[in-house]
Amino acid sequence: MKRPTGQLSLVKEQIAALKGLEVEMSINRGRKKIDTVNAMVADVYPSVFTVKIKGVNQPLQTFSYFDVLCGNVTIQNS
Repeated sequence: MKRPTGQLSLVKEQIAALKGLEVEMSINRGRKKIDTVNAMVADVYPSVFTVKIKGVNQPLQTFSYFDVLCGNVTIQNS
């Protein structure tokens, strides 16, 4: 597990600013498998956020802010 390197409230604010925008995400799924997808930040909740991934049958995926803080999920604005 990676060490947290920032503040959780800062991560929440940054993701809230991306709501409704298209982003590029790198998701560490474990066992050296990293997926890179284009997605849109759909909703922002107090402890998680949801994204709509383009081209996938699954309508929404949920991630926690701690995933971003630890580096398991990276988000780049497209």
